[in-house]
Amino acid sequence: MRKAKLIYNPNSGEKSIVNSLDFIISIYQKHNIILIPYRIDKNEYIEKAFLDIDDTYEHLIIAGGDGTIDIVINTMKNLNINLPVGILPVGTANDFAHSLGLEFDIKKAVNNIINSKPRNFDIGKINDKYFINVASAGMFTDVSQKINPDFKNYMGKVAYYIAGIEEALHLRAFNIKVKSEEVEYKGKMYLMLVFNGKTAGNLNLAYKAELDDGYLDVIIFKDMPIPKSIPVFINVLKGEHLENLNEDDDILYFKTKEIYIECVDGLITDIDGEKGPDFPLDIKCIEDGLEILGIQE
Repeated sequence: MRKAKLIYNPNSGEKSIVNSLDFIISIYQKHNIILIPYRIDKNEYIEKAFLDIDDTYEHLIIAGGDGTIDIVINTMKNLNINLPVGILPVGTANDFAHSLGLEFDIKKAVNNIINSKPRNFDIGKINDKYFINVASAGMFTDVSQKINPDFKNYMGKVAYYIAGIEEALHLRAFNIKVKSEEVEYKGKMYLMLVFNGKTAGNLNLAYKAELDDGYLDVIIFKDMPIPKSIPVFINVLKGEHLENLNEDDDILYFKTKEIYIECVDGLITDIDGEKGPDFPLDIKCIEDGLEILGIQE
């Protein structure tokens, strides 16, 4: 009989996945597929979820937010498991799911996963770790790491905005050195984001990105006086901040397959809402690095 694995984080978002488990299993049974659920949390080695994986499994479902997806994908890559992946976006921000255009209704999402063919998408790699949506450093980078999980579950997306406002009250620029085939930059910046996806905190920052083009989209917000930052922020909210950029502008934007970044200011990095590696950073695009189910043509 056909089999699939469901790896779910019971604490993601509003914890809605817990109440949906029986419903999801029933849909799979109607399609004559045995669904094996596995519950994960931060206090358990996620490798245990893959101990029974063999050729009888058709695909894997991940139910959670970006952080949960990131952890599962990293484990799969480390274990050389290449099953197609379906995503149930039940986290708080769900940026990767938004970028893919996935269905958020559980019933529709599950049926899309079962009835679709896998499509290849890129993922990123930063030193020895993988990321699905974005790697970042600088201001606002560790906002999601600092938020209390219970507060995030209670407030939802608003929790990110509150934490971001608190961070903005302590603006600080950092010295970085960036090198890629396309661009070299040495100077001060507030924030650097390397996107595989399009959004971060539900802000459509990398709206020119494509998840299957073999490139990462790099956005660097340079050091600038506060009065100049106001129109930049307005353009971000309007989704126009990447238009008609020149070399001397306060935003540096380019596409690349690989980028090397140095920083001596003790910056914290973030990958998909989780703590990232230390500098220096070697970030590259892994073309066709992941097969994803549930994409509607």
